[in-house]
Amino acid sequence: MASTSDIRNGLCIKYNNDIYKIVEFLHVKPGKGPAFVRTKLKSVTTGKVLDNTFSAGHKIEDVRVETHKFQFLYNDGDFYHFMNEADYSQIQLSESALDKPELMKEGEVVTIQINTEDNMPLSVDLPATVILEVTATEPGVKGNTATNATKPATVETGATVNVPLFINEGDKIKIETEKGTYKERIKE
Repeated sequence: MASTSDIRNGLCIKYNNDIYKIVEFLHVKPGKGPAFVRTKLKSVTTGKVLDNTFSAGHKIEDVRVETHKFQFLYNDGDFYHFMNEADYSQIQLSESALDKPELMKEGEVVTIQINTEDNMPLSVDLPATVILEVTATEPGVKGNTATNATKPATVETGATVNVPLFINEGDKIKIETEKGTYKERIKE
């Protein structure tokens, strides 16, 4: 058993007969009344996200998890296939178990959290940033902007990301996986 002081991003807990991963939390101490913790929970079985408030000191049941490095192999339409880098065993996960599947390219190494009680995969964590090549974007026209103008660009995995006007087809860009936003251009 854990309490609300143990809450952190990525913690898996049992709540309402399901396993949830804490996506974000905020510890609030109002001037009047007791402290509480606002959380955003994502179900690892259905992918549904819900907001919940725990009072301070509330006991929560945490799930014991192990993290393993897996390599993304391929997507066959219904499932995403991964290979364990330690023992080369393979697992397949549905799209609902993944946070940003559109940013994964084949060969990408991800961290998968596995429930130690039943060896079921709970969640897939991408690296903080990924480097992808721009495959399609409109040419940027100089002078038609005041500041910080962006345009949509399609990357090699099929995802669409807003990028600055100076990005062209064939450029490699770094994308923040948590928000799915452009971070910087990679010079070769």
